[in-house]
Amino acid sequence: MKVGVVLGSKSDVALMKGCFETLSEFGVAFEAHIYSAHRTPEKAHEFARSAREKGFGVLVGAAGMAAHLAGALAAVSTLPVVAVPLASQNANLGGLDALLASVQMPSGVPVATVAVNGAKNAALLAVQILSLSDESLAQKLAAAKAKNAADVLEADANLQTEF
Repeated sequence: MKVGVVLGSKSDVALMKGCFETLSEFGVAFEAHIYSAHRTPEKAHEFARSAREKGFGVLVGAAGMAAHLAGALAAVSTLPVVAVPLASQNANLGGLDALLASVQMPSGVPVATVAVNGAKNAALLAVQILSLSDESLAQKLAAAKAKNAADVLEADANLQTEF
């Protein structure tokens, strides 16, 4: 299965690099598109409606400001949807507007939401979801978590030698 990543604007591409890189590191196929919930709603809905039949297992919606994109995807898809609220350069709210628009979904339209600009965590959550039916991905995740733990313990050991 693959992951569909939908960005609300071309300015979001740079903020989502961590998502693309993380999916690639785990060997997870993905497609990325720019479809706006407000400027191209028909295209966003069409993509989300047909995603399961096209082999997608998870959708990621990334947008700033009003950030209704993930909710728009979730409204018409039965796939899990992960929202990445983005801090917009055009709004002086640090991404709080996007965060609230992403997490405040009505009952019946669930959207998992990661931190503001949390592109890498969105990819990791998508990989975790896909790993439920892919043992190879589950093993890669376990190895990544073990490496993260080893890195922290190494940093601690290095700190102890400094004082």
